[in-house]
Amino acid sequence: MPISEKIRTLVVIPNYNGLRFLDDCMKALDAQTATDFITLVIDNGSGEADKDWLTNWQTKDPLHRQLILNADNLGFSGAVNQGIQWAMDNDIEFTLLLNNDTKVRPGFIEALENRMDKDAQSRIFAISSKMIKMHDNSIMDDAGDQYTVLGWQFQRGLDEPSGLPVWNKEASVFSACAGAAMYRTSLFSKTGLFDLNHFAYLEDIDLCFRAQLYGYNVIYSPEAVVEHVGSGTSGSKYNDFKVRISSRNSVYLLYKNMPAFMILLNILPILFGFLIKQLFFIKNGFGKAYFTGFIEGIKNTKTLKRAKLNEVPPMRYLTIEIRLIAATFEYASKLIRRYTSKAHD
Repeated sequence: MPISEKIRTLVVIPNYNGLRFLDDCMKALDAQTATDFITLVIDNGSGEADKDWLTNWQTKDPLHRQLILNADNLGFSGAVNQGIQWAMDNDIEFTLLLNNDTKVRPGFIEALENRMDKDAQSRIFAISSKMIKMHDNSIMDDAGDQYTVLGWQFQRGLDEPSGLPVWNKEASVFSACAGAAMYRTSLFSKTGLFDLNHFAYLEDIDLCFRAQLYGYNVIYSPEAVVEHVGSGTSGSKYNDFKVRISSRNSVYLLYKNMPAFMILLNILPILFGFLIKQLFFIKNGFGKAYFTGFIEGIKNTKTLKRAKLNEVPPMRYLTIEIRLIAATFEYASKLIRRYTSKAHD
């Protein structure tokens, strides 16, 4: 299909048996103030009900609605990579990844495009949006993600009041949450796509880590607001599959993006981080899943493709190390606020 020069953004939505979310998600896109976008849904082997709904949705506007029906579940990484490749093949300026359990506010796409346009040097790789809880818009879901020397990632703003001034200010973040983030399509040729080995979980941290190693920026923009259900596909905050894959991918993340000297520098906090997580999941009934994922991650490291670590300037490693330390203190501050708030309730 020839792509109009007016099309600037490809919205990529992976779907796996998410029929209950699709109508709200698509209606929100139909209400956008921007019109210069195409929506591409990648279905990961859903049931017939999802496929029928999506086929009917696509036929109503074949110029602006595209659909890929996969026979199998390729995971988040596999699905969105198909969309990113589609955007690259058609020379579409921006790729917007969006979970199916979201409802974007009317000016969402326009706000992200406008912010990208202000980046005259094209150094912004990704923009993370202001994600708020679907069931209670007064509560934050995500304001960009950070990564710590403990080997943990965390969502800025999670479960905090969405009206706080800090969440209405643009900020530099370690990673954009791929549940609702815009990427500069051309830079994927530099960073590579999402790693298929991750399948799902932490794949966005991995990609943005790589982007920053290569000198690109990731920011949070509060102007783009989206409501999010959360765990719409996995079905729960914790389950054996999610815990195992996340544990495995946390090992992948470290091995692929940190040179040996940086791992050695942070080895004590990293090991402490894994120990705390192991104890936490034992307490919550997922200890075996977490340990299994950790061992799987260790065993598979030799099969992974690492970032081009030898091409990274030494000062950039120092900058990233400082950011990891700062994020650790930010996370500690977040915990203090949470427990202080509970104590006052």
